[in-house]
Amino acid sequence: VQLQAFGGGLVQAGDSLRLSCAVSERTQTRFGMGWFRQAPGKDREIVSVTSWNGGRTYYDDSVKGRFTISRDIAKGTLYLQMNSLKPEDTAIYYCAVTRRLYSEYENEYYSWGKGTLVTVSS
Repeated sequence: VQLQAFGGGLVQAGDSLRLSCAVSERTQTRFGMGWFRQAPGKDREIVSVTSWNGGRTYYDDSVKGRFTISRDIAKGTLYLQMNSLKPEDTAIYYCAVTRRLYSEYENEYYSWGKGTLVTVSS
């Protein structure tokens, strides 16, 4: 499975962005997916994950209520709607998949691919 995240950019605090992640393998859809981010000088962290059918989701406390994860299985695309962006959301955002139907554990994800940079100015 190959993934490509895009949709990042430079925005001001309070703005919104929508990230997308294209999945190369559309015939196999029974896998969980997630968004992760890595800020400068920090370790990669989980942002939000969703189950294979979108029925179960998890959000890190730092984005809860502001970000929404969703997936379009038919299009093979994962989304992250980010509202009320804050400077501390500045990071490279990555999408990844897990072989499980759902997982909240970063070490169970793979196929990170290239990320997309989100920069939020104050």
